[in-house]
Parts: sequence; structure tokens; C-alpha cells
Amino acid sequence: QVALAESGGRMVQAGGSLRLSCAASGSISSINFMGWYRQVPGERRELVASINSGGTTAYADSAKGRFTISRAGALNTMYLQMNSLKPEDTAVYYCYAVIPGFGYWGQGTQVTVSS
Repeated sequence: QVALAESGGRMVQAGGSLRLSCAASGSISSINFMGWYRQVPGERRELVASINSGGTTAYADSAKGRFTISRAGALNTMYLQMNSLKPEDTAVYYCYAVIPGFGYWGQGTQVTVSS
């Protein structure tokens, strides 16, 4: 089992930057994939960026060139550096982790970008 705790969300002005953190605990040695998702009320949760145990990253088109996903240690802490934020980046951001056969979500952290 894995527990995830996000932090770093707050209100920021358009053009600003934020760094989100996700701390994983539990069976962290079994994590083979982690990702950041976001969700706006009434819409589907969407993948923003991901990183696997080999360090390979992937980004949604909306995040390319502005967001950077990284990890510290063996996937026990994951970050999302968000630059040049736009009002449309406003959402609850969730951390997600996968171990063989199971996926786990954090509780989410609110990011609000004001225009």
C-alpha cells in the first residue's frame, strides 16, 4: 500500500510559478509510475505529467515547455515545477502512484491562477 500527500498549491497570479510536491510513503520501493493529474469541477481528471521508475517523463500538450516533473530519491518524492502559469491551469492537482496491480491517489491540492 502507498500513501500520497500533496502540498504546494495556492493562489498565484498569471505568469507566476509554483512547485507542487508529492510525498509517498509505504511500499515505495514497488512504485513503477507516478503522475500529476488535475481536475476542474464538472470535467474529467486529466494527466498533466508523468515519470516512471526509469526516469522517463511525459507531458500533456498543455504542460509542455512550462511544467517540469521530477523526483527525489527512489520515487518517494515527486515534484511538479509549474512556470508561466495561466488561468486555465486552475484546478485541483492530484498525485498518482502505481505499484503492480494497484493505483493510489493523493487528496489533491488546489492551484488557483488569477488573471
